Amino acid sequence: MGLFDLIRSELIDIIEWIDDTQHTLVWRFPRHDNEIKNGAQLIVRPGQTAVFVYKGEIADIYPPGHYQLTTDNMPVMTTLQGWKYGFDSPFKAEVYFVSTRQLTDLKWGTPNPIMLRDPEFGPIRIRAFGTYALRAVDPKALLLEIVGTDGEFGADDVNVLLRSIIQSSFADLIGSSQIAALDLASNYEQLAAQLRERVVEKIDDEYGLDCPQLFIVNISLPESVEKALDTRTSMGVIGDMNRFQQYQMGQAMTSAAENGGGGGAAEGLGLGLGVAMAGRMMPGAMNPGAMNPGAAAGSGGPPPPPAATAWYVAKDGVTHGPFSADQIRSGIGSGEMGAESMVWSSGMGGWLMAKDVPALASMLAAGSPPPPPPAN
Repeated sequence: MGLFDLIRSELIDIIEWIDDTQHTLVWRFPRHDNEIKNGAQLIVRPGQTAVFVYKGEIADIYPPGHYQLTTDNMPVMTTLQGWKYGFDSPFKAEVYFVSTRQLTDLKWGTPNPIMLRDPEFGPIRIRAFGTYALRAVDPKALLLEIVGTDGEFGADDVNVLLRSIIQSSFADLIGSSQIAALDLASNYEQLAAQLRERVVEKIDDEYGLDCPQLFIVNISLPESVEKALDTRTSMGVIGDMNRFQQYQMGQAMTSAAENGGGGGAAEGLGLGLGVAMAGRMMPGAMNPGAMNPGAAAGSGGPPPPPAATAWYVAKDGVTHGPFSADQIRSGIGSGEMGAESMVWSSGMGGWLMAKDVPALASMLAAGSPPPPPPAN
């Protein structure tokens, strides 16, 4: 008689499961076609439930405890097999152990962005991910609906199903919540609680599972939206638009200096930017009379000249300026500006083509300035 024949010929007298894994949900006792001894010991440890299956039908279910299997504590099996009272012969049955403890640190996430209509940004796409815990609460439903005849069934085997349910539930929840994108971070706990309720409704009765914990770790926005938020934050920090324009002019000067070249027109434009910025930052230095109008009047000198018109030019969707009339004239002469360039200044109702602005039409008509005289 071989070793396996010897194993098969023995009666099973102890049935137990020592779970040394972290994510096993269901485990079938390896019977090797052997019969179970009547009066055998069944040991069900805390966090486990034992389920007997006879010819594809769920028989008796045992919570944690120590049992001696007899017709007294196997009523369903006794009925299915037609045993008489006091029956003490060996029998055959499949024994499944179901883990009822929490399986934690399971991951979920949205593989594709979710489209939603934000009250501030309009249509946007978001992604989310988090963790959840899983627990079996109805071993019978779990065996019938998911496990089947698998000898070992783990959290990974059911994770695909759970992730799909969480993803669809999250999409429905976030779409109906009407929470602005900027307020999502302050509502993670509330959204996670509502999401968990929706998931439990779908898995408890049908699959015999519970989701005791569910967390939202992060909800992220597309990179373009994050850049827009960064710009809005920067504007909020700047506060004063005049100071922001000064900063823009300084950046333009730095960029022109780094690029180098550009011809006389570019140099003149950079010089004009520097003068304009200096005039904004130090109005007294550019116009001493403005700092002390009384001194100017007492000296008998003329009053300060009226402020020159500041022009702004739109190019490639970006606003440049302010520029003085001389700078605009230089730009027209160098070809950087034309009749269809979009311009704006204080007092205009909106952007207009340069040819439609009387103050600039004469500059356009004059054409390019003559070349400078030769150097001595």
